[in-house]
Amino acid sequence: MTDQPKIRIRDLKKSFGPKVVLDGIDLDVGVGESVVVIGGSGTGKSVLLKCVLGLLEPDSGTIEIDGENVVGISASERERIGNKFGMLFQGGALFDSLPVWENVSFGLLAQKRVDRTEAKELAIQKLAQVGMDAHVAELHPAELSGGMQKRVALARAIASDPEIIFFDEPTTGLDPIMADVINDLIVKTTHELGATGLSITHDMASARKIGNRIAMLYQGRIVWAGDAASVNESGNEFVDQFVHGRADGPIKMAVRA
Repeated sequence: MTDQPKIRIRDLKKSFGPKVVLDGIDLDVGVGESVVVIGGSGTGKSVLLKCVLGLLEPDSGTIEIDGENVVGISASERERIGNKFGMLFQGGALFDSLPVWENVSFGLLAQKRVDRTEAKELAIQKLAQVGMDAHVAELHPAELSGGMQKRVALARAIASDPEIIFFDEPTTGLDPIMADVINDLIVKTTHELGATGLSITHDMASARKIGNRIAMLYQGRIVWAGDAASVNESGNEFVDQFVHGRADGPIKMAVRA
């Protein structure tokens, strides 16, 4: 890794009306590093990811990509920055009406960076990287299992050889064995690309496997960050409660009577 982080977030704040979601986030993701942000539902993980992606505008703070602050940049500048990104959406978010190969190469086709022949060839290559045979390229998402759909979504995420890949709850809806397969593929593909990874999840098995570092988000702030290998012995009461799944502790869940 270089001294300059690939992603540098400082004092990031975002509210929706009176509800404060992000309350001064500081987070660095080094070049080629994989950082996983953990936390319960409703803690702001998705809002954080959307701010980095440019889907939401933060109220204040900075988000630097390769040293460039991307908060408040123009649409054309945002498109330029966005070309560095790949995204694995929660649930896959595949287009039901398109065959697999068009799903995988959708972004490249939309930007007219390849013709349809090149797009199909590239899609088959990317499918191979996630362990799928060429014949799958002609199928439609409805013909695939949940695990296969997730592999296709991962192939789409790496289709443009992105510098940064975002993973939004990558194992949601998968059984434990298939989840582990997807985790292994995430590690393999990001390593092959030399890509930087930023993930959000509440799945600790996934966080430990795909992350070099883990950061815990609670009440709008990063309350702990450290090596993934040390998360079980963090010494932080919030992290300890979360990773061990205990109801008792400083994290209070809102329960409607």
